[in-house]
Amino acid sequence: MSNEFKIEKSQKIEGVQIISPSVSNDARGNIWTSFMKDDIEALLPEGLFFKHDKFSESKSNVLRGIHGDDKTWKLVTCVFGEVYQVVADLRKSSPTFMQWESFIINKEIPKLFLIPPGVGNAYYVSSEKAVYHYKLAYPGEYFDINNQFTFPWNDERLGINWPTKTPFLSSRDEI
Repeated sequence: MSNEFKIEKSQKIEGVQIISPSVSNDARGNIWTSFMKDDIEALLPEGLFFKHDKFSESKSNVLRGIHGDDKTWKLVTCVFGEVYQVVADLRKSSPTFMQWESFIINKEIPKLFLIPPGVGNAYYVSSEKAVYHYKLAYPGEYFDINNQFTFPWNDERLGINWPTKTPFLSSRDEI
């Protein structure tokens, strides 16, 4: 079946869920499910549901920096290419504050990550091109860039072991 999930809690970051979909392979390729409302929304706080999706296409060596806000739950994955996925706990009241965890996401290792508010999300594109998918759940209106935090991708306090020292960054991430 291609619509079942293995759901695990992160061993490093409190509140982060790692979702491994079942993959069906045959001579044509493969198929896997990224979202089943009842399974995935059961992981959100009561009364919260996913409201919209976004896709981001990026070139090789792009690093999309550590961003987040205090109300948005993100379900993220890479649907094409390969990324080095990072989650960083930036919640001052959390027992895992300033800890981070990384994962590789590609067609051989399809994974989704449910990231709670206050946990920063970032990724680095290690393939020629990658398409990244965000599914967002939040109360009220959407917090866009002006209400989000940006944390330095290379902050020494976090000490993230990025695959490169010279990524292609947006002006927002060149802090």
